[in-house]
Amino acid sequence: MSPTLGKCYDPTGALHGIPTYPWKYAPDGYATRRQLRARGLRPGGQPVAAQVMRRSRRRKTGVSVAYLYRVDLAKPVRPMTPGRTAALAKAMLARRTCPKCHTDAGYCIPTSLGMCPACAYPEEQCAA
Repeated sequence: MSPTLGKCYDPTGALHGIPTYPWKYAPDGYATRRQLRARGLRPGGQPVAAQVMRRSRRRKTGVSVAYLYRVDLAKPVRPMTPGRTAALAKAMLARRTCPKCHTDAGYCIPTSLGMCPACAYPEEQCAA
């Protein structure tokens, strides 16, 4: 076992506090939040059961961690209710509406501009 792989392999949890496995070597029966969601499940309030770890040059700590949950304790995803659907539609409309000209841009306006590109760069619109 390589030194890097050895630091990430702690099935008893003595080193990191919870069982730790190298990336892509987690045992069956565990899944990340995204993997649970793909199966139509959610953690459902259960604590983190294990973690997978790998080296990462992008992170300050030098490691990238993904938490794992037990699949057998996961619960089904709650269905969308009409109220939640309406609230989501209203929030998305607010993200698409320009605060300056009050028009629906048809896409989420960039937060870096704070308004639609036509309002942010009016001189370019006149030249075209």
